[in-house]
Amino acid sequence: MLSRAAASGRALRGAMRAGGQPPVRGLRASPRARCAMPSWVIDRYGRNDVLRFTRDMVFPTIHFPNEVIIKVHAASLNPIDLSMRSGYGATALNMKRDPLKLKTMETEFPLTLGRDVSGVVMECGLSVSYFKPGDEVWAAIPPWKQGTLSEFVVASGNEVSFKPKCLSHTEAASLPYVGLTAWSAVNQVGGLNQSNCSGKRVLILGASGGVGTFAVQLLKAWGADVTAVCSHDASTLMKKLGADDVIDYRSGNLEEQLKTLPLFDFILDNVGGSTEKWALDLLKKWSGATYVTLVTPFLINMDKLGVADGMLQTGVTVGSKTVKHLFKGVHYRWAFFMPSGPSLDEIAELVDSGKIQPVIDQVFSFSEVPKAFLKLEGGHARGKTVIDVIGKK
Repeated sequence: MLSRAAASGRALRGAMRAGGQPPVRGLRASPRARCAMPSWVIDRYGRNDVLRFTRDMVFPTIHFPNEVIIKVHAASLNPIDLSMRSGYGATALNMKRDPLKLKTMETEFPLTLGRDVSGVVMECGLSVSYFKPGDEVWAAIPPWKQGTLSEFVVASGNEVSFKPKCLSHTEAASLPYVGLTAWSAVNQVGGLNQSNCSGKRVLILGASGGVGTFAVQLLKAWGADVTAVCSHDASTLMKKLGADDVIDYRSGNLEEQLKTLPLFDFILDNVGGSTEKWALDLLKKWSGATYVTLVTPFLINMDKLGVADGMLQTGVTVGSKTVKHLFKGVHYRWAFFMPSGPSLDEIAELVDSGKIQPVIDQVFSFSEVPKAFLKLEGGHARGKTVIDVIGKK
């Protein structure tokens, strides 16, 4: 398979075409006979009863030359879908959807949730040469875009990657969002990679969730010594995924248990809350050790305080914490999900080489999306909640 690097990258390809080379394919407009599609949407924020099935969701169209339309074969749910269903992050996400306030309708509804997709490319924009119709792909769609609990979804080409060959669509749909979130925290923010991770001691708080199970496998693939914190009933799964040590947070005072262990080079915190008050004391001082948390007040601040004041409050918070801990000899960082087709390329290689495997708790049919949300809302799942969109059940 031709790599993105061998193809000189999407940006370079676009520049070459601008210099006179004909595009590989032209813009394909959606068939006019097909103007609607089945989808699960919400028309307001709230609990599970706001989910509504419709056969009249507007069919996606290509608005930019780097976009593709994907026929969704499978999707999956993440905690952000529960949060977005209740209105979490609406202020920031609406600003991202329409930063110049150009839309005549001042509403994001009807809104389709779901971030993960595994499916088949149906149409390509003018500048897309890396994919063609019929390609099997996977992606994680950013939360400011319409989601994947639909028959079709539109994505930017740089958010999409070829699906791992060894996985079915149902299996593949479980990985993109959690994989990219973990990749962002560990690699792009934490600075760890295959060449510098060997022998490093890593602590993962909240290791049995979707991001945690992926991070355990990723860090073990890179040669780290991984300590996973989870409940006792997830310890077998953690060992199966390769964790060197498993700590049951219910078996006693977690802070005291962890203080008996050698200090760590890196901590990934999927839990937040009170753990932040003591977790950084477990890092090796003045050695470049880093604490990265995925639990941040960024979107909540903007929801409560508005865009300007929320961003100001967020900047003050992260800045003060960073400086405070820097004087103590450790690095403090926030991390977020970042969509990235090239990162998914690297993840796909790890999957196809057998170093990362999907962890799935339950698969629901497309008609059972509300049940899938309730399952996720119940908590303590051991793996992802997946939606088989094209299944006949």
